[in-house]
Amino acid sequence: MAFDGRVLSNVGVLAAVAESGSFARAANTLGLTRSGVSRAILRLEERVGVRLFERSTRAVSLTEEGRKLFAEIAPLVAGIEDAVAVVSGAAASVRGRLRVNVDPFFSRLLFAPHAGAFLALYPELSVELAARDQLGDMIADGFDMAVRFGTPPTGSLVATKLLETRSVTVASPAYLARHGTPAHPSELEQHCCIQVRNSLTGNPITEWLFQRRSEQLRIKTKSRLVVDEFGTMLNACLAGSGIVRIKAIGIQQLLDTGALVELVPDWRGESFALHVLRPSRQLPPAKVGAFIDFLRTRCGAHAQTGNAVRETG
Repeated sequence: MAFDGRVLSNVGVLAAVAESGSFARAANTLGLTRSGVSRAILRLEERVGVRLFERSTRAVSLTEEGRKLFAEIAPLVAGIEDAVAVVSGAAASVRGRLRVNVDPFFSRLLFAPHAGAFLALYPELSVELAARDQLGDMIADGFDMAVRFGTPPTGSLVATKLLETRSVTVASPAYLARHGTPAHPSELEQHCCIQVRNSLTGNPITEWLFQRRSEQLRIKTKSRLVVDEFGTMLNACLAGSGIVRIKAIGIQQLLDTGALVELVPDWRGESFALHVLRPSRQLPPAKVGAFIDFLRTRCGAHAQTGNAVRETG
């Protein structure tokens, strides 16, 4: 099939509308009129033979066929932009908008305290963080990258491991003053443990794993308080409402100041790896590289203090 430059142009318009969620915003980004954007989308729909957007007076959204097409062309469009940037010398300049799908725990406790420092380094860059429990379709949703805890998904995404942290069992001094301090994981069964729901199943995570050298215990916890996200869980714990299991890397300062007390420190909890995920490209944009480098530096500092494990007995 002969190359048709109009198809390439219309595909670029499709990407702009999908990423901005609006014909008007896409027109402003591309320097076109709104009617020009609408005509480009109509031409592309005629070419592929399916409707690509659902249109209403208030918003536009991709149809199922539109999402499939955008998932295929988004990396290609980005690759063209990256190639042009390299040739023009702009690849070394960190600018534009960076959209990042992030783990809520990472967003609040690991990045938010350093957001100002990152933005100060790159005054021509703006960052849009979307804190989500699940990764979803990163490409179709228009994200440049993602930062997630856990095992990275298989497929076309490139994963870069930033750090690994352990989970710890903690309570506030106020809770321990009222209920006593458990000396062994089995004693947690007699305490009030704040449980968080599994984001995949919606069920409370009731079983906590403990390991000490070759010994392993699974403790069934009891709870009168179940929450959907870690922020509520942490604040409730600080207020003395119960014992929680949480990633060590995000709360080291609270442990250092005594706001929280680590329980049964000889027994370690599960480990969690933090990964950066990005679409598979030969030419990642400079803004992505800058963000990864920043996270390596700041998260590495967290990991030095937040991942120490005391092994005794």
